[in-house]
Amino acid sequence: MSTITIKLKKSPISCTEKQKANVRGLGLRKIGSVSTLENTPSVRGMIKKIIHMVEIVEEK
Repeated sequence: MSTITIKLKKSPISCTEKQKANVRGLGLRKIGSVSTLENTPSVRGMIKKIIHMVEIVEEK
């Protein structure tokens, strides 16, 4: 299975509760934290909702 690595680059403090839940669901906590996940449609959808807050580091 392919993987995707994302990094949190903006704080979720001023975001909606749904966006904060997506950040936590992706396994991100602090600014600069990195998470490697399976590249599935559900993960892609979560990233799409908070694309302004994260950076895609690597895609395999």
